[in-house]
Amino acid sequence: MPLIAVLALAAGTYAFRLAGPVLRHRLRLPGRLRHLLSVAATVLLIALVATSALTEGQGFAGWARPAGVLVAGILTLRKAPFPLIVVLAAATTAILRLLGVP
Repeated sequence: MPLIAVLALAAGTYAFRLAGPVLRHRLRLPGRLRHLLSVAATVLLIALVATSALTEGQGFAGWARPAGVLVAGILTLRKAPFPLIVVLAAATTAILRLLGVP
C-alpha cells in the first residue's frame, strides 16, 4: 500500500475519532436513534463472532470451533477470568479435534 494511501487513511481515522468529542454538544440524537446505534454495534459484533466461529474459507469450519466459542460464551456470562476462558475454549476445541470431531 503506498505511503500516501496509509497517510490518508490515518488522517481520516483521526478525523472521525476527533469528530465525536468536537460535535458532541452541537448534534443531538433522539433517544431512539441512540438506542438503535447501540443495538447495531452489538449486532455487528455478534455477526463477526458468528462468521469467525462458523466458517473457514468458503465452507463450514466444523463443530469443534463453534463448541469452543460456546464454552467461551458460557464462561463469559458466568464472569470467569479471561485467561481461564481462553484456555478452556482452546482446550475444548483441541479435545474435540483430537477425538475426531471436525
